[in-house]
Amino acid sequence: MDDMDKLSFISGLPMMSNAKTRSISAENPDGKPGSGAQAEPNMNGAEAMLGKGWKVRPCISLLKGMTTTLADIEGPGIIQHIWITVSEPAYRDCVLRFYWDGEKEPSVEVPLGDFFCNGHALRCKINSLMVCVNPSGGFNSYWPMPFRKHCKITIENQRWEDIHGFFYQVNFCLADKIPDDAAYFHAQWRRCARLDMKNPDHVILEGIKGRGHYVGTFLAWTQLTNGWWGEGEIKFFIDDDKEYPTICGTGTEDYFCGAWGFGGETYSTPFLGYPLFRKEPGEVPKHGLYRWHVLDPIRFEKKLKVTIQALGWWLNGKFKPLDDDIASVGYWYQAEPHAQFPILPDVPGRCPR
Repeated sequence: MDDMDKLSFISGLPMMSNAKTRSISAENPDGKPGSGAQAEPNMNGAEAMLGKGWKVRPCISLLKGMTTTLADIEGPGIIQHIWITVSEPAYRDCVLRFYWDGEKEPSVEVPLGDFFCNGHALRCKINSLMVCVNPSGGFNSYWPMPFRKHCKITIENQRWEDIHGFFYQVNFCLADKIPDDAAYFHAQWRRCARLDMKNPDHVILEGIKGRGHYVGTFLAWTQLTNGWWGEGEIKFFIDDDKEYPTICGTGTEDYFCGAWGFGGETYSTPFLGYPLFRKEPGEVPKHGLYRWHVLDPIRFEKKLKVTIQALGWWLNGKFKPLDDDIASVGYWYQAEPHAQFPILPDVPGRCPR
């Protein structure tokens, strides 16, 4: 059993390993051993009363229009846990990016909140195996992310103002070797601000090339039409599929393993959930849904495309295409190199001002 097996799965917990545990935070931005809590207190600030080593630099500020490097790690290693908390205005206006082994294009490019299943710039609790969001806005990721040479994690503040009080911790291990068949973690955000009712397919992923497996979906669905909104089918076009997919679902609530329109209830479970339904007075309904293919990964050898239909059910018993606003995150592992991502949609008002 190698380090990847020992450190990524619960079954390996009793096994000894030569890996070295490290952690990066505002108190130890380099993650070096014995280097935490070294910030010098401002003698005019409140921290001066306690002195060095006593919560001098627990968080950072994200300057407007600037990209901040959160982690810069020499491998081989595995990102094991990420914790972040910040105020809600940052959820859609800050973009996370992950780069593996010195690549120029990111393997992860997702607005902060959406990566942690908090779309719409709204906070909701998530009680799942891979992503947890705890009171009050504690973001946690448990996706294992191996890298062989280097890992770089950045966050870009696209907001028109500085964001203060950004707390973060990246827990990782430095391993002796990463197995040759270990794939790299990827995640991509897409948004259809208004769908074309003549072709109401929201593309979750397209143009994915290489060998790998799809492991998760998050949807932030803004309902712009009345009635039941979740009748559409998810489709996975695998390898040589063209007009028709290999995997086709039976409805949106069915893909997220609910039934009959969720019965008006929300839920959050280890592998799937519908944690958010919000309808404020004078606002359109907003929905948040996730599903992790941890025990049932969708494997591809050459390429992958994933879509979901925006299809409703009307009271007169007819299906109707919808022009709803849908944002999504697709999560997958694959061998590098990966195909270049489409340009991140720059939609005005991603987070309301």
